[in-house]
Amino acid sequence: MKILNLNRKTILFLLLISTLLIGLAEAQQKDFTPVEGQPGKDVMWLPTAPALVEKMLDLANVSPKDYVIDLGSGDGRLVIAAAKRGARALGIEYDPDMVELSKRNAEKEGVSDRAKFIRADIFESDFSQATVITMFLLPELNLRLRPQILKLKPGTRIVSNTFDMGEWLPDEVVNLRDGWDCTYYCSALLWIVPANVEGRWRFMDGELIINQKFQKISGLFKSGSKIISISNGHIRGEEINFNLGNIEYKGLIGSNTMEGNFRAGRKTGKWTATKVTN
Repeated sequence: MKILNLNRKTILFLLLISTLLIGLAEAQQKDFTPVEGQPGKDVMWLPTAPALVEKMLDLANVSPKDYVIDLGSGDGRLVIAAAKRGARALGIEYDPDMVELSKRNAEKEGVSDRAKFIRADIFESDFSQATVITMFLLPELNLRLRPQILKLKPGTRIVSNTFDMGEWLPDEVVNLRDGWDCTYYCSALLWIVPANVEGRWRFMDGELIINQKFQKISGLFKSGSKIISISNGHIRGEEINFNLGNIEYKGLIGSNTMEGNFRAGRKTGKWTATKVTN
């Protein structure tokens, strides 16, 4: 009986110690406060100014229809701001303390049902389901991500705080001017993932040969001995615009087709194109 009582006391003591240790760990976790400039896996942590957070989301036209993924989400402020607009949002962050802090912040703001956070490496993560990608990373990291980003669904919006993606020029840039509560890193850059139209297309009574570099296109229209260069060629998601001489073409891009309307002075009409080869 004494042995049995001793075992019970031991078990109770161990349970008590375990409870105290868990409580201590939770308290230490709750006391975690990030410090500007603290080192991370790939970059130091610098928070995006609240004014720029909102401007980035404005630039991407974030709405309740969107699924926003923030690459390197830090304390979760951008994910939480997107969730407040009704969007579903996910933060991918490598620092486990930051992840837990973000979850607590989302709960405090009442958006934990729409704002989720995971601990993961952004270079090993699948963000193909996003309609909007946000990030505050160094240019060399943006370049490492660029091939994966360009494979996303055409029309996916990419917004970066300050840093670019090399020769892939942004579609829009917004700088916060005097009067905004932002003292450094105050630019928002937007890219729209373009559809791929590189190749040869049956077009009108001839052939359209398109060369593509990101959202810019060039090339030729050939019909018999007639050759006309493409000018003002641009793609925005699944939308295409280009000129052949004085005729302006606008349309939408499908998997292997394009169609839209053209204008030549006062004359208007419809056009279609079918892909032949890449």
